[in-house]
Amino acid sequence: MRRIAFLLVFALAPSAFAKSHSADQTGAPAAVHHAAAHAKDATAPPPPSAYNDHPKLAIILVIDQFRGDYLDRYRADFKNRGFNLFLQHGAYFPDCYFDYANTKTAPGHATIGTGAYTDGHGIASNDWWDLARNQERTVSSVEDERYRLVGEPDSSIPANQPGAPPGAPKFLTGSSPRNLLASTVGDELRLATQGQAKVFGISLKDRAAILPAGSAANAAYWIDPSSGYFVTSTFYMSQLPDWVTAFNTSGRKAQAEQEANAPDKTTQFYELVGRTPAANSYELDFAQALITGEELGQHDVTDLVTISLSANDILGHQMGPDSNYEEQMVDSLDTQLDTFFTWLDKNIPGGLGNVWIALTADHGVAPIPSTAARYGINAATLDLNKLTEALDYAINMKFSPGEKLNYILPHQELPYISLNQSEFMKAGINEAEAEAAVQQLLPAAVASLTPTPPEPPPTDAIVPATPGAPGPQPSETRLPPHPVLFRSYTREQLADGPYPPTPWGTLLAHSYSPNGGWYIMVIPADYQMETLSSIQTTHFSPYSYDRHVPLGFYGAPFAPGIYRGRVEPVDIAATFAALMGINQPSASVGHILAQAFRPAADVTYPKPKPVPPARTHRATTHAGETPRGASPKATTHP
Repeated sequence: MRRIAFLLVFALAPSAFAKSHSADQTGAPAAVHHAAAHAKDATAPPPPSAYNDHPKLAIILVIDQFRGDYLDRYRADFKNRGFNLFLQHGAYFPDCYFDYANTKTAPGHATIGTGAYTDGHGIASNDWWDLARNQERTVSSVEDERYRLVGEPDSSIPANQPGAPPGAPKFLTGSSPRNLLASTVGDELRLATQGQAKVFGISLKDRAAILPAGSAANAAYWIDPSSGYFVTSTFYMSQLPDWVTAFNTSGRKAQAEQEANAPDKTTQFYELVGRTPAANSYELDFAQALITGEELGQHDVTDLVTISLSANDILGHQMGPDSNYEEQMVDSLDTQLDTFFTWLDKNIPGGLGNVWIALTADHGVAPIPSTAARYGINAATLDLNKLTEALDYAINMKFSPGEKLNYILPHQELPYISLNQSEFMKAGINEAEAEAAVQQLLPAAVASLTPTPPEPPPTDAIVPATPGAPGPQPSETRLPPHPVLFRSYTREQLADGPYPPTPWGTLLAHSYSPNGGWYIMVIPADYQMETLSSIQTTHFSPYSYDRHVPLGFYGAPFAPGIYRGRVEPVDIAATFAALMGINQPSASVGHILAQAFRPAADVTYPKPKPVPPARTHRATTHAGETPRGASPKATTHP
């Protein structure tokens, strides 16, 4: 049958070919019609893209520690077009999960911006040991001693502190994306438009402002934790723009302190204001100041802003995901987002119709262990100080009997246990041997953390040993939770594999980073975590409650609806890049969520009204960038 069909097509092909080159019913040659069609295509406007300001402004909105089930749990509370902008008027994906095992703030934000996981962008945690840079403490994911902070008040500088020693620094160490090993969607937008697009990052936290925006961002802004003033780093500029200085001195900070019931001019702004809804409105007002001051959405290419709202994380650690305070925070944020979206509608040319917004979170969170344990879950906590002591003792017994060497570094934070590379090397032990030894000793060290069962009450009665007597009697009440080690992996195992050919293996492969020296990845049983002092719960694990986050899109290309099926936060960068017509970020592994696209013919953008010329002001110029309208000159990027 296939042969007959082929012969039939072949026999008909010459006549069809001849007909295609003959005159049509009007007698005009087909070539004339082809030329006319091409002429029509040439006059048609190009498809919407970043190169012709479609959209005017793109926003990636990240809510720190906002678990994916919150929008369902509190949905009945939502009004107007805060979260409903995504749930009712946008494309919403309720089944969005990170696909790696180190669910911390820094890697989460890096993942959202780059469309890659830790094995692609290199950020494994918020802080890690880098003995080449500092042997006294961990370094943060973005701190960079090559730069200084810009905009911090004099009261925050170490040399100005009461009783400061003569050699105290007269500046604060700056921050940069030095450890980010992949480009972001913002970087690609800047490259594609040859620097015409403007890209910014905002958060209370430096890592959450810097990492999703990327290395080519015009600037990232975060707060000085003590004063609450917005600051940046000399990686971006040596002086704050006028509009930032105006915001810092406008009285808006005092208003946030008042809304949070914090002392006036508090020196604990991050702790006292940051854990309240006032912090979210403070950030969103700064975003409005940025959009106005930098004239975002006012020119011929697309601009992009990443906004990370930190307050939910600060409160969530303290109160847990199931508290009334959490519900109040979510409900307040719904109202605050409605206000922000209304402002965008009035201030971006063409309104919200010329804006894209992606909504997600950097990670979820576990319930407070005592809450989970109340329902029968083995939600134990692991005392990492005791675990470190137990491991040090066992390693000394193995490699240096009678010594008390510190083979395990202090200040540990799950999911990693960092090894003291220097001590192992002094003993002639290489990385593979050291990590294998610690991994072998780890189960016994974790087991030693199990609470000792209570001793029976003392008695003078002599209980003779009877052959065949029953053993320990079963408990009449539920036993307390006890720590369980589920899995552990050395750095070399994560780097080289082999990984099991399962979803679990993929989680592990995505979690590797060359940063942090020698280490073991420690995965306790689900709902277990390290013992916490000033907070009640945390996030770090491969379990679904830490990986589940919301994912929503709003904008002209997106067909409203609820879309079921697993998706990932890495899909944001891939989807935005595809719609903008730019390259995906350098290490992107995300998928383009085309199932949520409108047909191209149905995508329309409002035509903005002519905007009068703006007043001249000093806006942000990225280091090494020539301001618009200025003559090029030789510059060096930091």
